[in-house]
Amino acid sequence: MNEAVEKVDILSMLPGELEAMLAELAQPRFRAGQLFSWLHEKRAGSFEEMTNLPSALRNALAERCEIAPVAERRRQQAKDGTVKFLFALGDGNTIESVLMRHDYGNSLCISSQVGCRMGCKFCASTIGGRIRDLRPSEMLGQIYAAGRLTGERIDSIVMMGIGEPLDNFQNVGRFLELVHHPKGLNLSHRHISLSTCGLVPMIDELAKQKYQLTLSVSLHACDNETRDRIMPVNHSYPIEELLAACKRYFAETGRRISYEYSLIAGVNDSPEQAKRLLALLRDQSCHVNLIPVNPVAGTGFQRGSRRDAEAFRDVLTAGGLSATIRRELGTEIDAACGQLRRNEARKEGDPVCG
Repeated sequence: MNEAVEKVDILSMLPGELEAMLAELAQPRFRAGQLFSWLHEKRAGSFEEMTNLPSALRNALAERCEIAPVAERRRQQAKDGTVKFLFALGDGNTIESVLMRHDYGNSLCISSQVGCRMGCKFCASTIGGRIRDLRPSEMLGQIYAAGRLTGERIDSIVMMGIGEPLDNFQNVGRFLELVHHPKGLNLSHRHISLSTCGLVPMIDELAKQKYQLTLSVSLHACDNETRDRIMPVNHSYPIEELLAACKRYFAETGRRISYEYSLIAGVNDSPEQAKRLLALLRDQSCHVNLIPVNPVAGTGFQRGSRRDAEAFRDVLTAGGLSATIRRELGTEIDAACGQLRRNEARKEGDPVCG
């Protein structure tokens, strides 16, 4: 009995790799440019659509390759125009993406993994752990699907959805090359934000690439005792090591760090903790993004009042730090990362999300 041959993930291939594959099929070099254009400019969903390629080549590609499917499973839309997509992948797994409409354009928050193994206590994405990494094609597929489904241009990308991008470093790096390619989406890295919970060795590796993206670091505490409680990664890379890596990142890239700080009532939102955070960050070129935590069933964490959030911000700004409270979008839908996926899985009886 013959085993099925795994097809080539063609949407994850760089132009040089397409040239090499087409050379094996005795095709001229210019065919690679045509193929890349069909995949990333015209965003063809099948090889049959690629009408300027010879029929024999289209058939050969269909036998050997796949265009990784990212299909809408469910959608939620908020009154402010925010759209949350639950996308189904080719193997049946699901991920989330969120389209946010701003005065300056449309931003799409994408996932980088199915699930997450970082274990942050306030996050729905990590419940059930990591199932697998997303391929570059599946990250691109979220952008292409959102654009196709809404008919709107995606102007910026936020890698803050399900998963830890730096835990999927190689695939994320290839995605960044593809999304920036002038014959593809041609999106400047300056319009991409990448969020990490603080994998210090990978922050240093990312710095070496000198991408001009915005690194968003999920800090969420001003001392190791508190951060240990809510973010297991801190046991491996405590705050002192993380901040040192962020300073190295700025020195290498010249890009200001954005620190994400989820305000959790009674855990990390006191005026005293604001003063300690100010002392930690006042010598860095950075911005602090304060985020009233999204309550997630089973975590026990709650958000404080708007007044408390403003008081926390005022301590930081009075001390000279750039700090804002994140504008809340999509408040009446499953706003927290992973929550829509978790609720959908519960309906289907998935034990991972019980």
